[in-house]
Amino acid sequence: MGRPQRTDVGGYVYHVLNRANARVVIFNTDQEYQNFEQVLFDAVEKFKMRLISYCLMPNHFHLVLYPEHAGEIKKFMHWLTLTHTQRWHVHTKTIGHGHVYQGRYKSFIVETDSYLWALLVYVERNPLRARLVKSLKDWKWSSYYKRLYGTAPQKKLLATDSIAWPDNYDKLLSLNEEKGKLETIRNSVNRGKPYGSSSWTGKVLKKFGLEMTERRRGRPKKGS
Repeated sequence: MGRPQRTDVGGYVYHVLNRANARVVIFNTDQEYQNFEQVLFDAVEKFKMRLISYCLMPNHFHLVLYPEHAGEIKKFMHWLTLTHTQRWHVHTKTIGHGHVYQGRYKSFIVETDSYLWALLVYVERNPLRARLVKSLKDWKWSSYYKRLYGTAPQKKLLATDSIAWPDNYDKLLSLNEEKGKLETIRNSVNRGKPYGSSSWTGKVLKKFGLEMTERRRGRPKKGS
């Protein structure tokens, strides 16, 4: 079984991920991280996209988006990746040297409340899992850091108030994720499968006419 048809409807929360071509490092310096964040924040303002959380990693990025209308994610992601690619080539003096990203972005719909909270923890704990920092407070390139230390304009661009947060969210961030829950989220990342309870997932697949397509033989699964 492989990836379902990709959805892009309003009123649902999505996890969106894109990786560098061949998984090369595209964020080598603070300036390169800052450049991407500026493009991201510009895209949020341009398309009025609700950005709940994000995390930038050396060779990929995670976004949690909450579009209001159909087709918004496609437009948002096209502008984001195209603009960043152009500016990255200028910054690194590699104009004409090919693609920055591996291809189309990955995305899946997320059920709200506890499933969404688990996803937010998954996204914002990425630097800890990768052992890039010992404390999330030391990783500048994420929504967690911006909620704590960002400027007023940066905090305003995060749609923090668009969802309900658990009272113990900071505690959840400090705990290692359950192995089974982590594997389930990674499965959704790799296959584009909606993430939620079995009954909710079934309803979403049926509602949007989604069918899990057969994975091509010989094509390796990618981690997250």
